[in-house]
Amino acid sequence: MKKGFPFLIIVLMCLLSSQLYASGGGNSGNLAFPPSLESYNDSHLTNLKDILLNRIEHDPLNLFASLLFLCAILHTFMAGKFTTIAHNIAKKHHEKNASNSNKGKYTGNVVESVSFTAVLFHFLGEVEAVFGLWIVPLFWLIAYYHGIHASVDYMSSVNYTEPMFVVIIMTLAATRPIMQLAEKMLKSVAKLGKESNAAWWFTILTIGPILGSFITEPAAMTISALILAKQFYMKKPSVKFAYATIGLLFVNISVGGTLSHFAAPPVLMVAGKWDWDLMFMMTNFGWKAFIGIIIANILYFFIFRAEFSNLSTVESKTNSDEPIDWDIRENPVPFPITSVHIIFMIWTVATAHYPALFIGGFLCFLGFTQSTAHHQNKIDLKPALLVGFFLAGLVTHGGLQSWWIAPILGSLSELPLMLGATILTAFNDNAAITYLSTLVPNLSDSLKYAVVAGAVTGGGLTVIANAPNPAGQSILQRFFKNGVSPLGLALAAIIPTIIMGCAFMLL
Repeated sequence: MKKGFPFLIIVLMCLLSSQLYASGGGNSGNLAFPPSLESYNDSHLTNLKDILLNRIEHDPLNLFASLLFLCAILHTFMAGKFTTIAHNIAKKHHEKNASNSNKGKYTGNVVESVSFTAVLFHFLGEVEAVFGLWIVPLFWLIAYYHGIHASVDYMSSVNYTEPMFVVIIMTLAATRPIMQLAEKMLKSVAKLGKESNAAWWFTILTIGPILGSFITEPAAMTISALILAKQFYMKKPSVKFAYATIGLLFVNISVGGTLSHFAAPPVLMVAGKWDWDLMFMMTNFGWKAFIGIIIANILYFFIFRAEFSNLSTVESKTNSDEPIDWDIRENPVPFPITSVHIIFMIWTVATAHYPALFIGGFLCFLGFTQSTAHHQNKIDLKPALLVGFFLAGLVTHGGLQSWWIAPILGSLSELPLMLGATILTAFNDNAAITYLSTLVPNLSDSLKYAVVAGAVTGGGLTVIANAPNPAGQSILQRFFKNGVSPLGLALAAIIPTIIMGCAFMLL
């Protein structure tokens, strides 16, 4: 019976889906979904409460979809608890098996000796899997209200280009040739501080985020996080210092991509529609972001300056605990191979909006790494795929939040709009915030600036606030007990967030 239960569930789901497909679902199966903002016909309403209530009455699914999104957000805060439960269950299961074995009792085969409950809770504790898991009830909720046609059509209409791009750019950026090149570049700067722990820390958190304006933020996050793992986190900083550093990294990466108009997801969403070019970004955002990064880094440096001397003095050598092996002394990569990797990265960045091109390039890249395997690390797609899964779930949920985010953005003046965008970004991807701002009619230039400034300012407050954050968390979470705490991350990022906000508002 136990073995047949999963099969029974699958059969029931198939029967339910076929019935929904045939019947068209709930009572409103003839409505287009999701409704366009114009279809609400509420332009005559001025009160925000009346607008939201009207949209809920127009389609109650709006409210339920947002409640599911809220549940997914709460789940990310509970991920550490699920991981702890999984460890406790696995420990008790292991002790029970050991006890039975000592008593000579039969404990079953290898598969049965694994605790399914422990594995289930461990999966629920994977932050990268959270939003993807909550797509399941969302799919069936849409099917109930509008028919399974609407569910299939909506899931098919979501643009998953960015998640696919992040998977590939993360994989490319984590290769040994690219990591060696990046470490050499950062090392040349760290030499100004005699390559001390403080020099490495300051260099990575300053130069790494700025690279995001040229090689894209996901690539900059991957490189910065991997080198921080090797040059900082492997040396066992205090818990407070560890959180302060990852909070600073996330905020710096979020604003570090604003020197250009093509590298930061929230900027990409508006650059074409608002005619923002490289010069505009440099003169209106880039230099302010750079000053904010320097001020935040200096402040955290002085706050934790006494702790640099407490870091492990053991030279950071490659070992089995490191996420990647790229030691520049023991495993030098010939420059021609590195050059080919750079070409693949340039191709991926240049074709970032065309999946057929950058996926095709990635397949060619995989062939190249096989032919030069003695200069490569084993390519591990799991971290990148999990991050892609996270982002795919996030954009799927985020696409159904415009009914309440757009009127909120449209009802605010300049300063409240910037603060509102910063706060909203903590609960939704900042690229979604800026995209929705393009749907608000008649935004002045000052309001356009305010919403983008707020979106990039708040990009480090949570793991869902900025697309590259899941990549950084995936790389660094093993240095935190039970993973990165959402509350700990938010507290660590508050000060640099305030600094960046002041830089954009006052400079």
